[in-house]
Amino acid sequence: MADYIVLHAADDVAIVTRRLVQGADPLGLAPLDAALAPGHKIARRAIATGAPVHKFGQVIGVAARDIAAGAHVHSHNLIMADHATDGAIGTALDAARAAIPSLPPRTFLGYARADGRVGTRNSIALCATVNCSATVIRRAAAELLSEGALDAYPHVDTICAFAHGTGCGMATDTDGGRILEAVLWGHATHPNIGAAIFVGLGCEVMQVARMRSRTGDADTQHFHFLTIQDSGGTRATIDAIKAHVRDLLPQVNAARRTPCPVSALTVALQCGGSDGLSGVTANPALGLASDAIVALGGTAILAETPEIFGAEQLLLSRTDAVTGAALRARLDWWADYTGRHGATLDNNPSPGNKLGGLTTILEKSLGAVAKGGATPLACVCAYAAPPATRGLVFMDSPGFDPVSVTGQIAGGAQVVCFTTGRGSAFGSKPAPTIKIATNDALMASMPDDMDIGCGDVLRGVPLADKGAEILDAILAVASGVRTKSETLGLGDDEFVPWQMGAVL
Repeated sequence: MADYIVLHAADDVAIVTRRLVQGADPLGLAPLDAALAPGHKIARRAIATGAPVHKFGQVIGVAARDIAAGAHVHSHNLIMADHATDGAIGTALDAARAAIPSLPPRTFLGYARADGRVGTRNSIALCATVNCSATVIRRAAAELLSEGALDAYPHVDTICAFAHGTGCGMATDTDGGRILEAVLWGHATHPNIGAAIFVGLGCEVMQVARMRSRTGDADTQHFHFLTIQDSGGTRATIDAIKAHVRDLLPQVNAARRTPCPVSALTVALQCGGSDGLSGVTANPALGLASDAIVALGGTAILAETPEIFGAEQLLLSRTDAVTGAALRARLDWWADYTGRHGATLDNNPSPGNKLGGLTTILEKSLGAVAKGGATPLACVCAYAAPPATRGLVFMDSPGFDPVSVTGQIAGGAQVVCFTTGRGSAFGSKPAPTIKIATNDALMASMPDDMDIGCGDVLRGVPLADKGAEILDAILAVASGVRTKSETLGLGDDEFVPWQMGAVL
């Protein structure tokens, strides 16, 4: 493996691929002043103060001071730069259409639901409508699992406890109220859920009756409702939930997997704990898998609006005027939103991101957008809303991983693909998460958390082969193969609806 790689002929920097000691001179330009970790950048040429610095063939910032050839390029000498996106909409749309690969049909083994959707898991959901009922649903789920309630039902994957910290002290007809309702409804009706029980306190703003009104009399087998106040208190409610679940288990267990087309699959694209190699190995490999999902008629959901800032021109160039305007509107909203709270979008790269070699949000976003591959951007959807069309879609969401994935799952994603360079202990329910490591060191240090390693891309494995490996893993997991995070039991506490608005 070489000491460094250059991603684009126009780049001003090379990316370190393995740890370099102080005094090393990988480019033959100047010895390093200090040791460098993989993912960090070295100047390929002298860069004057104020000059733009390029990586991926795109601007990632400007030099804060003169940078000598061979010097480390990072937060001490690289700062945020303005980036122009005017005129970008649709400029690469024809190329994006041509980028859709031609692939033979493929299938996975899924649970075909009555409404035409397909599940990759078959679970029971306990949905708290308010924080006051969080403990009872968690306690009921834990007791049922510890008692072996699922042992006789091999076709039921688990019991999900969707608890949260709100549901009262809020106005329902606001963004916050609408989001919470959309998230709860999206999880209760998710194709990976065989039956759902809504549990409230009884006097809260987000009333169980409000959720019941959405079902009417359409599906009394799938949806069930109770409150703590009507059930006789905490212990009585836990027992009532457990009795409901035991009654539901034979019905839910009756479902069976059958061959289903990939067109029925929606995959959430996510990254967290990114490093300087994320945009080099795992993210572009996932992008190729995303292109394949789209080519096979499925849907891939890219999200995290603050983490496309600086790279939005790559998405705008691959879409039409209507979708482009919708994406611009969400970016404008985020710029205003962060400003009102005393922040900027460049506050986004975390300390861990920077330790891994990322410097500005422009650089981070250019790597993050690679998860979306090269096909056209078909639509922009609201947080937790089902996409209006198949293909590559963008969901407006924060960059905070649990909140973003909660929205993607509420929108219908049955599998989550999560790339990470620094390491992540994330998992999700009811959609399983496939964790994809950007480097070999992470695969070695967190073997119980990582499902796929992409460090071998740096050793010559073609990105196309790695993308095919990820696609195979997606279809295997969709067919029932358990992920590392599922084995660890992750997913309940990672249910985090986006909280917005005043607490009253």
